[in-house]
Amino acid sequence: MASTGSGLRIQGDDNLQSMLVGTIMRKIKSRTWKKQRYFKLQDDCMTIWYQSKKAGNTHSTISVSDVEAIREGHQSEVLLSIADEFPADRCFTLVFRGRRGNLDLVAESAEEAQSWIRGMRKLIDNLENMGEREKLDQWIGDWFRKADKNNDGRMNFKEVRDLLKMMNVDMNEHHAHRLFTMADKSQSGTLEDDEFVLFYKMLTQREDVLRVFQEYSADGQKLSQTDLEDFLREQQLEGGDIQQHAKQLIERYEPSDTAKQLNAMTFDGFLMYLGSAEGSIFHPQWRGVFQDMTQPLCHYFISSSHNTYLMEDQLRGQSSVEGYIRALSRGCRCVEVDCWDGANGEPIVYHGHTFTSKILFKDVVNAVGNYAFKDLKGRILLKAKKIGGLEESFNGMVEESQSGEVSDEEEVAEIDEDNLHRESVRRRIKKSKQHLSKELSDCVVYCKSVHFSNFKHSRIHSKFYEVASFTESKARKHLREAGAEFVHHNSRQLTRVYPSGFRTDSSNFNPQEMWNAGCQIVALNFQTAGEGMDLNDGLFSQNGSCGYVLKPGFMREAEKRFDPETPQKRDGYQPVVLTIQVISGQQLPKVNIKEDSIVDPLVRVEIHGVPSDQAKQETRYIENNGFNPVWYDTLRFTIHSPELAMVRFVVEDYDKTSKNDFVGQYTLPLSCIQQGYRHIHLLSKDGTSIPPSSLFVHIRITELDKPSLS
Repeated sequence: MASTGSGLRIQGDDNLQSMLVGTIMRKIKSRTWKKQRYFKLQDDCMTIWYQSKKAGNTHSTISVSDVEAIREGHQSEVLLSIADEFPADRCFTLVFRGRRGNLDLVAESAEEAQSWIRGMRKLIDNLENMGEREKLDQWIGDWFRKADKNNDGRMNFKEVRDLLKMMNVDMNEHHAHRLFTMADKSQSGTLEDDEFVLFYKMLTQREDVLRVFQEYSADGQKLSQTDLEDFLREQQLEGGDIQQHAKQLIERYEPSDTAKQLNAMTFDGFLMYLGSAEGSIFHPQWRGVFQDMTQPLCHYFISSSHNTYLMEDQLRGQSSVEGYIRALSRGCRCVEVDCWDGANGEPIVYHGHTFTSKILFKDVVNAVGNYAFKDLKGRILLKAKKIGGLEESFNGMVEESQSGEVSDEEEVAEIDEDNLHRESVRRRIKKSKQHLSKELSDCVVYCKSVHFSNFKHSRIHSKFYEVASFTESKARKHLREAGAEFVHHNSRQLTRVYPSGFRTDSSNFNPQEMWNAGCQIVALNFQTAGEGMDLNDGLFSQNGSCGYVLKPGFMREAEKRFDPETPQKRDGYQPVVLTIQVISGQQLPKVNIKEDSIVDPLVRVEIHGVPSDQAKQETRYIENNGFNPVWYDTLRFTIHSPELAMVRFVVEDYDKTSKNDFVGQYTLPLSCIQQGYRHIHLLSKDGTSIPPSSLFVHIRITELDKPSLS
């Protein structure tokens, strides 16, 4: 493709030059599996090609856009295992998006390793800084190369038709052939790369956006600055200096210099704006850190993970330092380290009393040291059991004996939940008296683990630095029996909620009901994709993705009484109506690998919030069109606690005989939604982006007149 690698200065960049020449490196899979491979950057600067010496002509490719990060040195378990054999300065790891395994490599020299590390980082930066148009051209180019079977840089009609199937388009053959002939400017009977781009653009003509454009364009050809201002004011409900904003948008997104000089926006520019971050559903203002970060810790929701070391299930799964790296990189701010005595006094980490594999405590601490401080202040709070309280430690009152006795409360909570007789629980408590080292106890300052008796007891006796843990079912019971008490408790104390012991498959509960009660540390299995993690990613995608989100005011002030069961009883109660018109979808990913299957997409909008706000509605399904389905279906929701509501958009492939297949999703807090005509850039099951898949919607949020509720 002519446009790929654009914005890259290859000339004069020694790293990229040497990557284009290629080099031999070792691919490492384990301590014993270390094989040489020839790695080379392709001319498109988007693909890395590698070949084994042994396997004849077989080769594999890596798309640069699939690489999330490069780690230098021994920063994976595999590379740690061969640290004695290969020095750190020759080793590096390619980390892929989603759940694909890492690629561990050892270069022949430190210089070559640096060359690849720097070159790869430059390629990734280049991709991230691409404009919307370049990204689209890039994506079209990827497809073109996939489909150009004989690599001659041109495609006949049959190849184009097969490619459309791959791209999720089921086209009328006659229509496709007419567009093909129009795009074939050279009249060669084949499309070359720029002709294919033209064909694709004709194919994806956005009638839905054109309709909006023409409604506001005085002459049907362009939006004058005044036209654009009207659109921003009336549809996008923009405040502030609209004149200035319209100017900026023309400057930023209008590709035609002629239009720019006229202070106008063409349809192409309008499409670029609507496809950009500013035209997306998530309000750019709430992306950065915008909340007050000086309040007590118990006033924030905190992104938290459960059994962070596990990569799979809870009984036989693999434990890995990778779990910590991935969780911390994903914004997690509370990780769990299950420590046990190992051989030779070396502490180990694993899920006790199960067959999960074991890892070294020191490797976990190293990983936390390397990854926890990308945005934190260099401080770590340890939550654990403690001998005595904070006051005694300050006054030097803790007895000097080397150990104190504590009972293992969490163990008890689990057993209690498993409905065993009280008697056996009591016996278990006696048995589980443990000796705790004073050194470890002294490290615990603000997060002393304590047993929870009841809310009244806590109100009278609890200290601000004490934390209680609940299994999900215990937390639910308290919510049902004393919702307002629970919220009040959480305005003063930290609470941790973790998945039930019965979730041996590492599934997740819905964190929303725990957030409704103001629970701060709602611990999820980060390794398990699905609704729970979508909501977690959605909540913490605001406020600079720093992992801390300030709770609404009515949950922080002890004198306010908020009960999630009766949100209408609180001061300042103002319900809203959310109206979403689902207009269209763009280039939805294929879900079924079967060659001839095309998606029958439908969109479901889910509201997650207080019990009275929980709701779901769906559009119709569109038969055989994952490429540019059009719905124009309107969904309406009344929301009683908008400050707590999360909105989840799910696209599914309708199937009348079995469960619908998941296609893509996007989740965000209602408070972060921009109104008007917006694109929703869909994410995969793993929460990674899948450009250029999107939904186009129109959104309105209006206050509901309260009397009409009765």
